[in-house]
Amino acid sequence: MFEEPEWASAAPVAAGLGPVISRPPPAAALQNKGSKCRQLLATLRALEAASLSQHPPSLPSSDSEEDEEERKKKCPQKASFASASVEVGKKGKKKCEKQGPPCSDSEEEVERKKKCHKQALVGSDSAEKEKRKRKCQKHAPINSAQHLDGVDQTGPKAWKGSTTNDPPKQSPGSISPKPPRTLSRKQWRNRQKNKRRHKNKFRPPQVPGQAPAEAPTEKTEVPAVSRTDSHEARAADLRARMAQRLDGARFRYLNEQLYSGPSSAAQRLFQEDPEAFLVYHRGFQSQVKKWPLQPVDGIARDLRQRPASLVVADFGCGDCRLASSIRNPVHCFDLASLDPRVTVCDMAQVPLEDESVDVAVFCLSLMGTNIRDFLEEANRVLKPGGLLKVAEVSSRFEDVRTFLRAVTKLGFKIVSKDLTNSHFFLFDFQKTGPPQVGPKAQLSGLKLHPCLYKRR
Repeated sequence: MFEEPEWASAAPVAAGLGPVISRPPPAAALQNKGSKCRQLLATLRALEAASLSQHPPSLPSSDSEEDEEERKKKCPQKASFASASVEVGKKGKKKCEKQGPPCSDSEEEVERKKKCHKQALVGSDSAEKEKRKRKCQKHAPINSAQHLDGVDQTGPKAWKGSTTNDPPKQSPGSISPKPPRTLSRKQWRNRQKNKRRHKNKFRPPQVPGQAPAEAPTEKTEVPAVSRTDSHEARAADLRARMAQRLDGARFRYLNEQLYSGPSSAAQRLFQEDPEAFLVYHRGFQSQVKKWPLQPVDGIARDLRQRPASLVVADFGCGDCRLASSIRNPVHCFDLASLDPRVTVCDMAQVPLEDESVDVAVFCLSLMGTNIRDFLEEANRVLKPGGLLKVAEVSSRFEDVRTFLRAVTKLGFKIVSKDLTNSHFFLFDFQKTGPPQVGPKAQLSGLKLHPCLYKRR
């Protein structure tokens, strides 16, 4: 009925060559042959549908699928980007196939097919680029400038622009476990210190003497009272210690005055200051507590073995301990009175008659520089054959023999002596008669060392 043009007869031959890209006929032919053109277009649509159903969409896309399968076999965990691009290409091609050729104009069909081919090519190119990128990461360090040229900057894993040769970031599947970092002892201590500082940084500051805020008021008042009580107790303790030190200093001063002067001066001192004797007595009692024994107890034990009818004269009685320990009548003499039984006097002149007592006792009372006057007064009041008992600190004697010879010249003879104790010497003398020397005779053996207490 009509003659087929040359461009229409070439269509069956192109059916076996894969995808056919139809070219639009000239505009003049379409205008001259209206119905013929519509029949030719229908024929072209049928031929193109047959060719698309017999062959795969395009060679580049098939190549990209093969590369994708190989890459999935080698590295199945890293094929996310390429597979996604290939799937996008496939979806575009399927969309083009579903839509089919347009009814009206062939130019729109050509444009749509070109877009489908471009999407497939982009998917295959992106897969090849991704594969080349992985190979470069495995075998050699990558220059950042060259890498940026070969990688699409708009992809989800695009590299950020950098001029340094930093090593590429490894994918999650290829990260190798790093060995744990070991810290030295100093670094560990510093880290713990920093943690504590950071912890205490946000802790609210507290006043040193302030109780916690959440504690009730009743509980906070009790520690305050206890603090005041403890403060008062410490103050009282401090006052007691200071008073004790002051008493000790005064005791040492009074003791030195008693040993360095005559008994008359000591009596005058205590008369002017009655409290001084109390201070001296307290200091003396604190020293007595440190002694291994008290010589007055030994004298009392000896007198308890003698008849209770013997009259005793205690020179320097103190607190009348001897009179309280024995049943004998006792005359107590001292420079000051601590007991009603005490007669205050100078021990060189006691208010007793001549030859009126049986026993005269000097227990740590040979004080002062006039020891000879004390012994002569004891000889005066003692009966003939009376007993003189002396107890003194051992350190006061420079030579015991000279002391014994001096005492015998004053009308006594030695009966017994006890030098075994390291602190005290005990002597017993018996009266033989009046003194054998005049008042102006010098007796060097009666000069004893003063018993002075050192500051502790």
